[in-house]
Amino acid sequence: MKTRFIFQALALSLFGLTACSDDAPNPGNETESVYLIQTMSEVTQLKPGFMSSYAEFPSGAIANAQQPSARQGQANEGWRTHNGNVYKMFNASFERGIHQLNITSQGVISYGASIITGNTLNGSGNFVIENDTKGYYWDGNEPWVIQTFNPESVQKTGKIDVDFEAILSRNDSRITFQGIGQHFLAIKGGKLYADVVYSSGTGMARGMFNDVFNDVSIAVIDLATQKYEKTITIPNTQSIAFINDNEMYSFDTNGDLYILCQGGPGALGGRSKIARIKAAETDIDTSWELKYSDIYSVDTGKFTGLLAKNGKLIVFSNSVPLSLTPNNINTGEIWKYHVVDISSKAITAVEGLELSTNAGGAYAAFEIDGRIILRVNAPSKTGVTGYYELNGTQAKQIIHVSDGHVAGFTKANVQ
Repeated sequence: MKTRFIFQALALSLFGLTACSDDAPNPGNETESVYLIQTMSEVTQLKPGFMSSYAEFPSGAIANAQQPSARQGQANEGWRTHNGNVYKMFNASFERGIHQLNITSQGVISYGASIITGNTLNGSGNFVIENDTKGYYWDGNEPWVIQTFNPESVQKTGKIDVDFEAILSRNDSRITFQGIGQHFLAIKGGKLYADVVYSSGTGMARGMFNDVFNDVSIAVIDLATQKYEKTITIPNTQSIAFINDNEMYSFDTNGDLYILCQGGPGALGGRSKIARIKAAETDIDTSWELKYSDIYSVDTGKFTGLLAKNGKLIVFSNSVPLSLTPNNINTGEIWKYHVVDISSKAITAVEGLELSTNAGGAYAAFEIDGRIILRVNAPSKTGVTGYYELNGTQAKQIIHVSDGHVAGFTKANVQ
């Protein structure tokens, strides 16, 4: 029986319309696992581009769209993983939900089983997995319900039987939308942590950089009893995580949970921070936080990526002020990596790479085969776009992607 793995890599809502050949891309070259790379041909909401599989860890210069396995379509930004299964929050028909990728032993990529959720709210399909047969997700059609599903079959199994609306809803004239779990679902120590949304937005903007209050609220649910326990808060910030495959939280080797808040009000940041819940605790650690303003003297930006590993944080943030006119949030080559020593809070810029565009729904920093990988996308510079390996605070390019915008690199075992 084949062991299966899954890997990750996600910013904004995106969808997928795919077209590919049914022919096996690597006939006669069957393998137990493959590496997947996603590229976008242009930075637009639908994320058109290519997914390709590689039998070996890619190296040197590659043209992702020219690979025999290249699958053209949309929704080419980010994925999540658990025990060898690759999931995406959008499928090939622009539908939000939980959608599994299937990869054959010959590297053919296709969409498999899925749960379709409401398609009119960003974040619909946000999920977290407890084990191979139990997971939790948010459906925009029922914003006060935490649904349950089976990750192996990708089928809905029920819901947590708690009236969260009765417990957590607030009566405030500024609030136009409320719910639980739109942006943040995490499991630690037998507890489910779910953000509580109090938004002033309307339409598709509900829950999108328009928090009413200046503290982020997180509900704590005991998984053994399936009961609500309490609400904890991250003070003086807004906009926890986001609404795509980039969860924007990370567990350190010792089990401590680090949670990213983009800040605000608005999409330009300000008061962005990373908070911590220690491994054996269920409350926000009031003795530790990392603020954007700890790195830059002017608080005019935000974090959009983090990875915790062995007492260090690799963080990704804008190096110059963000702007909507012109918009440099997603296409500006202004985003920079730093390594933070968690204990001392010493901050060191990563050397050996150029500034990048925002990673969006893909992971900026992640781990494959025990190697810490950094995504760099800099289309204005020749030979720069691709993936870099980080050792300490030094990075070195290991893959140059010559076509498109890099938007995901992972490893997955085949079915």
